[in-house]
Amino acid sequence: MATIGDVARVAGVSRSTASYALSGKRSISSAVRKKVQDAVDELGYTPNAGARALATAETKIIALLARFLSDEFAPAMLQYIQGVSNRARELGYDTLLVSEADGPAALRRLSTTRMVDGFVLLNVGESDERLDVLRQAAQPGALIGLPADPEGLDVFDLDFPASGRLMVEQLHGVGHREAILVSQSEHVVRRGGAYVWRLANAAQERAEELGMQLHHYYGASLQPEIGTDLHRFLDRHPQATGLLLNNEAAAAALPTVLREREVSAPADLSVLGRFSDEFARTFSLPFSAVDSAAMTLGRQAVEALVTRMQGSTKAEPHVVSLLPPTLDDRGSVTAPRAPSR
Repeated sequence: MATIGDVARVAGVSRSTASYALSGKRSISSAVRKKVQDAVDELGYTPNAGARALATAETKIIALLARFLSDEFAPAMLQYIQGVSNRARELGYDTLLVSEADGPAALRRLSTTRMVDGFVLLNVGESDERLDVLRQAAQPGALIGLPADPEGLDVFDLDFPASGRLMVEQLHGVGHREAILVSQSEHVVRRGGAYVWRLANAAQERAEELGMQLHHYYGASLQPEIGTDLHRFLDRHPQATGLLLNNEAAAAALPTVLREREVSAPADLSVLGRFSDEFARTFSLPFSAVDSAAMTLGRQAVEALVTRMQGSTKAEPHVVSLLPPTLDDRGSVTAPRAPSR
């Protein structure tokens, strides 16, 4: 029965280095980590008796890697987590929520020790450093969020470009010719949140095609900053008759902002957001929205993952599934008020 000492000997490294390479608790070069992993594979090493047992049997656990980031609105993230955990439970699996900052190390540790049967990843970035580790893992994985390179992975996401076009078309269709789009913060874009610019770019392109003026801004993710941002954006464009929101924090703050401005929707300002129905009910939001379908995406990811874990589609091509946008009409979009003479 192989020990960590055996792994270190075969890999040609110290016992502590082998341990750190497997645990991910310290920075180890990729070359050394590969040597250790090759030794683990050669020897069939697992860190303890429990892990050895798990290596040959199902754990009935799915790991959900979800980072709670300060530049995103945490309540929106909870909808995706609920969708994953609910569907996993229905299919007979427990969910292990992993919010460790070092996602690659956490994923590598869980995969190597065979603590889980598969992975679902949230907060997927354009060039997500977790993906190479996931592709090399013995267990399958599914993503909620579209990266630049989805090769070898099952991916589920909202069709954000189609969502942006739909939002603009809804306003233009009832007569709006000038509107404001508030996106997530620029920090989200800089760390790879491609869904922000995918929606914004498509919305801007569609607005130009329709001859509609669209002012795009990045808003904060917390109060009171987002409330201040909304006041500033509206002050800058007093002629704008429509407001599009790809920022859940902005949607949650908007009722207060409108009351402070003595403005009502849709009589004075048509409002259309992008958030889930569950989110709207949680915050009692009266605004129409493209449904972000957080629960649906969570369920789809788990269903695909469990099917692969059970072996029936291991050889099947991986899928990239983009959910077409649907509109939840709550009556906050109407024709703009005729200008006074």
